[in-house]
Amino acid sequence: MSEMVEVVIDSIRVSLMSQQRVIILREVGTERYLPIMVGIYEAEHLTLALQDVEVSRPLTYELFVNMLDTLGAEVVHVEVVALRDETYFGNIVVNLEGTLHNIDSRPSDAINLAARLDIPIFAAREVMDEAGLIPEEDLSEAEGELQDEVDSERLSIFEDYIENLGAEKPGPGGSTPDEDLAEGDQPDEEDQETEDNEDDED
Repeated sequence: MSEMVEVVIDSIRVSLMSQQRVIILREVGTERYLPIMVGIYEAEHLTLALQDVEVSRPLTYELFVNMLDTLGAEVVHVEVVALRDETYFGNIVVNLEGTLHNIDSRPSDAINLAARLDIPIFAAREVMDEAGLIPEEDLSEAEGELQDEVDSERLSIFEDYIENLGAEKPGPGGSTPDEDLAEGDQPDEEDQETEDNEDDED
């Protein structure tokens, strides 16, 4: 079994260029971070859990927690166990009547359960060694590229990672530079005709 290190949820981030969600895990006791790209809904559900937002009806994760509780099963901890072909693999460790069971899981689902149950999250050391990031002292240029949904204080840490998510950088108002030029810098035909008429009158 791989050696595990404990991690905590540092923040959830959004690339304003591609709208890709990224969960940032931080290794306990260090400034090493593990970014994991997740789906929009998984990120939104995690944000609800972290902000203690109550919902009128159980969401999928609340439903799973209620089922485990009804069955008398206890989730001991969750894990990020592997990284293969740029895909992370997770594991949920459940204690049922004194026997531990490993349940294969997407890391986003496992982390969502951990946030709701307030249980530890672990990551394989080999995963941290391969994909973990240690921020440089000054990467403040990333502040204009990202929106931090949960914790904005460390916004600049993952500049290089997020910039590789793709899509052309929007210009003012969310349009691309080419769109700005088309909409703002080039006169339309009506304006051009007006100018021509004024020249004729002169």
